[in-house]
Amino acid sequence: MRVGIDVGGTFTDLICVTPDGEVILDKTPTTPADQSVGVMTGLQLLADRVGLSLADFCRQLEALVHGTTTADNTMIEMNGAPTGLLVTEGHRDEIEMRRVHKEEIWDPSYPPPEPIARRRCRIPIPERLDFEGNVVKVLDEDAVRRGVQRLQKLGCRSIAVVFLHSFTNPVHELRARELVLEEFPDVEHISLSHEVMPKAPEYERTSTTLVNAYVAPRIAAYTGQLTDKLRSAGYGGQMLIMQSTGGVMPPDYVARRAVSLLASGPTGGVMGAAVAAARSGAPDFVAVDMGGTSYDVCLVRGGRPEIKTDWNWRYRYYIGQPMVDVESVGAGGGSIAHVRQGALLVGPESAGSQPGPVCYGRGGTRATVTDADVVLGYLPVDNFAGGRMTLDVDAARAAIQRDVAEPLGLDVIEAAWGVERIVNANMANAVRKVVAQYGADARELAMIAYGGNGAVHAWAQARELGVRRILVPKAAPAFSALGLLVADYLIDLTRAYVVPLSRVDVSRVVHLFAEMLDEADKELAPATLDPADVSRELYALMCYPGQNFDMSVPVPEGTELSDPNLLDLAGRFHDLHESDRGFAFRGQQPLLRGVRLIAKGTTPKPPTLAHVGDVTDASAAVKGRRPVFFGEGFVDTPVFDGARLGPGATIAGPALVEEPFTVVVLPPGDRAILDRHGNYDIIVGS
Repeated sequence: MRVGIDVGGTFTDLICVTPDGEVILDKTPTTPADQSVGVMTGLQLLADRVGLSLADFCRQLEALVHGTTTADNTMIEMNGAPTGLLVTEGHRDEIEMRRVHKEEIWDPSYPPPEPIARRRCRIPIPERLDFEGNVVKVLDEDAVRRGVQRLQKLGCRSIAVVFLHSFTNPVHELRARELVLEEFPDVEHISLSHEVMPKAPEYERTSTTLVNAYVAPRIAAYTGQLTDKLRSAGYGGQMLIMQSTGGVMPPDYVARRAVSLLASGPTGGVMGAAVAAARSGAPDFVAVDMGGTSYDVCLVRGGRPEIKTDWNWRYRYYIGQPMVDVESVGAGGGSIAHVRQGALLVGPESAGSQPGPVCYGRGGTRATVTDADVVLGYLPVDNFAGGRMTLDVDAARAAIQRDVAEPLGLDVIEAAWGVERIVNANMANAVRKVVAQYGADARELAMIAYGGNGAVHAWAQARELGVRRILVPKAAPAFSALGLLVADYLIDLTRAYVVPLSRVDVSRVVHLFAEMLDEADKELAPATLDPADVSRELYALMCYPGQNFDMSVPVPEGTELSDPNLLDLAGRFHDLHESDRGFAFRGQQPLLRGVRLIAKGTTPKPPTLAHVGDVTDASAAVKGRRPVFFGEGFVDTPVFDGARLGPGATIAGPALVEEPFTVVVLPPGDRAILDRHGNYDIIVGS
């Protein structure tokens, strides 16, 4: 058996694929104080579902893949390890200059980000390398020792080392690590910039290395706790963790590159969506994940998610590594609705899993999107969350009446519909922003909606965006967890080498390629992959002189690259630049800024992404009716049992299809067909 676990802000989602291909999903509230508690609770639920003890269940696991929000929560709450910085003399304030970037350019009083390393914890060290890696000023080892002693007295537990041009020659950073360990042997973590981000520019490298040092101790502590609990429960295999690049790697790898875990949970959903859409014949789509706390959006074209290689800002810090471009807004089922100065606002504040929406009956007192959903009839009252919860409709109505209806002078239904319209507009605007960045048109894309609330709200967003086709996987409530199981091992490495293309030393490029290939092979070795399942793609990082951001240009020649190939490389760069950015200066000589390797180890994919029933005549799966509000009064609406529906079952709206942990909402005019891959294929307005 294989298990995927995605820890979200509200729920921890779990997917189990059994040896015979059955897909079992479950959910349990996230435990923010210690996420491993929620993970183990979820594993117990899965064990109960297959009739095994937790120990027997864990012993039968072939793989356990995990997406965690630990790194994101650390940056949101700014509660990482007390961090110090050893930096080349003269560059102490690089991190505060921020390349003169301000999020609010019209507000001169807008505060700077909370510092990861206070100025007193940033120690300038006399040393210097030139851009080719030659030693200009020898490392002052006494200054390093004094600096480490100072950081220790200031309470620092993690240390980042960022020396100028270390990516061309790491000798000073490596020696600094030895000195840190001599002076501070119980330091929790040391981040060297040439290992975290082995390329220029300086601010970007400093920011990335500091974030890595800040979150790494918490990542190590969390993965250590979870690993211990899994071992105690009987799991003897290797835990894999999703990275923001879209691949998985073991805990010891990600602990050294903890920054790669930012946004890893949403990335899992995108990878799953790419597989599901490909099987249903939708290569170009926008993936939308509406959970309890956030709404995540990613554009996928040609079956591949858009990957942002530059200008990645997370929590007001720059992250210098490729990331699947997932945009998030505070719009989820737990988003709180309130009136301020006569305006209705929904989110970004969320009720989370504790206390949660008012209708959950767990102590929540403030009206949320989920409360509006239940008042308008979208959600089942007596069979919510797989039959584990009964929703309190009266409490939800009272909360909306108090928080929204009375301040705006509306009745409770108008107020609940207002909450729906606002949250749907917020989500639609997020989609518009993402697709516009890449010059795409939402009307030409399909939409894949998942997360616990994605199926409930997709119909309204599709109408606002002009989307004509929606795919809702049956496993939508835990789809990010399922995405973890279809993700591959992935290693993304870079090496810096800055030189005009005409002056490239090809032997040096080949050496760098060989060095990265060797490192990737060592990192993938514990996975015991079949050589046929491992692919390696080599790239040259190139730009025009004066450009800040480079492009990854394929180098199919690999380690066989020779001088005559450089002309072909220049042509490929011009072609790629023109197709991606709309122009090319073919008479201008490109600049080589480095080389890149993407090594991928293919993992087994589940034969099916959901368990489907055997009822092809949808009318035989009707289990009741209830009034539902679609904007112009309540409509008597049939309710279908999704668990019974089989491939080919067709449903015309208005209709509600109840799946465990979610509801597919079909307004009048929509039509859904359940395909053989377990996706509800919805034609909008048919």
